[in-house]
Amino acid sequence: MVSTTATIELPVPADRVWQVIGGFDSLPDWLPYIPTSDLSEGGRVRTLVNEDGGVIVERLEAFDNTARSYSYSILQAPFPVTGYLSTIAVHAGESPDSARVEWSGTFTPDGVGDDEAAGLFQGIYADGLTALKQSLTG
Repeated sequence: MVSTTATIELPVPADRVWQVIGGFDSLPDWLPYIPTSDLSEGGRVRTLVNEDGGVIVERLEAFDNTARSYSYSILQAPFPVTGYLSTIAVHAGESPDSARVEWSGTFTPDGVGDDEAAGLFQGIYADGLTALKQSLTG
């Protein structure tokens, strides 16, 4: 198993950040490279379409509104990994008007090296968190 994590500090209260990213179907609201998300299976499966037309299907594995986090697995995607499990969490920052967002994942590379697989998701997470900051702070 390989893991990677990206973190960002935001000058926005944690509850406000969670309002934006806490919905399992909310990626198009803050992640520009995922313009489409459709829920199925009672809201537990999301089918994402990226800006290149690629389809990613993910299952919600755990959701904790109080802790402001959720975990999901990938059922189908054009990524060179298996056994993917990711968690996105919003933590209170050092001040009441700030938050720390952490996006992490574990997976087994399939046909690529550990570093390449980790780098792929590190880039996705870091770029996503940068887009989140831009969405929230302009």
